[in-house]
Amino acid sequence: MPTEAQVLEALSHVLDPEIGKPITELDMVQAVAIADGTVTVTVLLTVPGCPMKDRITRDVTGAVAPLEGVRAVEVQLGVMTEDQRQGMVTRLRAGQPQGQHRPIAFWGEDQKTRAILVASGKGGVGKSSITANLAVGLAQQGFKVGVVDCDVWGFSIPRMLGVSGRPTAFNGMMLPLEAHGVKVISMGFFVPDDTPVIWRGPMLHKAIQQFLADVYWGDLDFVLADLPPGTGDVSISIAQFLPGADMIVVTTPQEVAQSVAARAGRMTEQVNLRVIGVVENMSFFVCPACDAEHHIFGEGGGELLAQTLDTEVLGKIPLQETLRKGADGGVPILISEPDSPAGAALIAVSKKLAKFAPSMVGKRLPLFAGPQQAAGHNH
Repeated sequence: MPTEAQVLEALSHVLDPEIGKPITELDMVQAVAIADGTVTVTVLLTVPGCPMKDRITRDVTGAVAPLEGVRAVEVQLGVMTEDQRQGMVTRLRAGQPQGQHRPIAFWGEDQKTRAILVASGKGGVGKSSITANLAVGLAQQGFKVGVVDCDVWGFSIPRMLGVSGRPTAFNGMMLPLEAHGVKVISMGFFVPDDTPVIWRGPMLHKAIQQFLADVYWGDLDFVLADLPPGTGDVSISIAQFLPGADMIVVTTPQEVAQSVAARAGRMTEQVNLRVIGVVENMSFFVCPACDAEHHIFGEGGGELLAQTLDTEVLGKIPLQETLRKGADGGVPILISEPDSPAGAALIAVSKKLAKFAPSMVGKRLPLFAGPQQAAGHNH
């Protein structure tokens, strides 16, 4: 017969699917009983009706059943009390205060998380598709990756990554959803697709603050933020919350697109960010019959933008139908066709991002301006 200590040791390898920490560390294991070869484990769920209860039951059973002498495993589920939940949140937050001035856990001076803002001057250049695929590319390299969908009005990351549902929230903390090894938070999880979000600057500022500080991201190597087009309230807010972050500017080859994108890139000079590169999307089309490259949207926009912003072209992504289909269907091309021309180009960009040294410029001095102050920068 196994001892209680052996059972607890086995359970220490069972992670809460949403929080990503051992259930023993989270005090979710209330009791262990062993009798006649049957091990009964009582597990406290964080909230009633936890969507991951079946997985937790399966994982607990799978961890305990192989122990010598175990003939059967019974998992009994309970629910944490309010005090137990608050105690767990306090430990996860490492004593951080609740409310408006809570710091962003992954952006402290001792943290090594890299924040990469993906921006564009105008819509329709494939910025969100690039964000989704780069996040998957980094996750495939073994990095822990989160995506913050900052395009509050035109959110599309949930659809492109194929993730849906509503994040679990309790005691001032939200848990992000996950797809393809990438953690995601988006306004799309809280409003129907056909419902417009009509918000002014202060509300946008607060939403971005909650996405960054109230979501429990855990340990992250990379956070990618999909910004709305242009240089409005959201871009200013994200620059205040993540000073010293890096930015990628997405453009298409045509001259009008790069000239507009240059404005988004130049914004970094005023808000303590740095541009680390340009991604030229829809760069060319490869004829399936003759393999010739056709520059449908012109040539040279990426290089010209990189020169203007004193940076480099990280990659040129060809125009490929399956890239669009993957975005619409929730299966990024790095999952469905990683060896295709577009897939290979995106993998190459993600590998370049992995090699960049993190920027520490301004990281020790995060700005927490109030919503009114942030909105005022736009006037």
